[in-house]
Amino acid sequence: MAEAEQIGFDEASREIRDVVSAVSKVYMGKLELVKLCIAALYSGGHVLIEGYPGTGKTLLAKTIAKVISGVYKRVQGHPDILPSDILGFHVYRVTGERVFVEGPVFTNILLFDELNRTPTRTQAALLEAMQEQQVTVDGVTYKLPRPFMVIATQVPYKYARGAYEIMETLADRFAISAPSYYNPPEEEVEVVQRSDYIITIPVEPVTTPKRVLAVSRRISDLIHVSDYVVDYMVRLVNYIRYHQAVAYGPSHRATVHLLGVSRVMALMDGRDYVIPDDVKKVFTPIVVHRFKLKEEFELEGVKPESIVEEALKSVPVPK
Repeated sequence: MAEAEQIGFDEASREIRDVVSAVSKVYMGKLELVKLCIAALYSGGHVLIEGYPGTGKTLLAKTIAKVISGVYKRVQGHPDILPSDILGFHVYRVTGERVFVEGPVFTNILLFDELNRTPTRTQAALLEAMQEQQVTVDGVTYKLPRPFMVIATQVPYKYARGAYEIMETLADRFAISAPSYYNPPEEEVEVVQRSDYIITIPVEPVTTPKRVLAVSRRISDLIHVSDYVVDYMVRLVNYIRYHQAVAYGPSHRATVHLLGVSRVMALMDGRDYVIPDDVKKVFTPIVVHRFKLKEEFELEGVKPESIVEEALKSVPVPK
């Protein structure tokens, strides 16, 4: 805690920009996705990425872990995976001693690939980990490393065979959802040309997990958010909650994540205060996965993204 108190604005802003820059040297293109992931990391959130196989989602998670000198682990989603495969389990020796074998959730960056291929029983195993940074196995609670971030991927439902719906309570634990589709041709040319470099050149760490945690703890003190901007966030979320096409809206957790992620985005831009443009920039990825449309509107072809866009256009922006 003493280290966190000594970190100033310039130091924190420079570190976050260095992390974004280091990740972008390996993960080609999709700078906005990189920024969203780093904003989630420093605000204590998790990220849900939708995209096709082979679009760099694993590379992104692995690179973030290396840049922060953190531990990276991966879980492959499939229908037969059990909660113990993620959390860990106890082994009982002949002496009666109980030994805990840690699952892959004990890490700094956990890539859960194809989360929507796992049944709800297994999805539920992530709830306590993602919200409380701990897991309970056979009545015993174990703390997770800090920072701890889940980067989960899902195959688009319309193209996925044997996919499950992600539980509403689990989806709400993700601070951000974002797409990761194919790079445009000009970026793909660069990806192909630099493929050997990406594979053979080690990623240079620019910070440590301890340091990430220290900076994270300082952000709320370093970045000012006016009452007008907070009110703007609340009005945006409530516009969606009470829209005639919405069956249930974003939770209060969505507004809290909107505040935290907006602060990190301001810090990335070298400002010690949040402006409405910061909120607008992250509003869609923070709320679009958190609400459900009424069936009759879905049948008419209404999309969640259109409701979010309507909110951004309709809610007055504070001056």
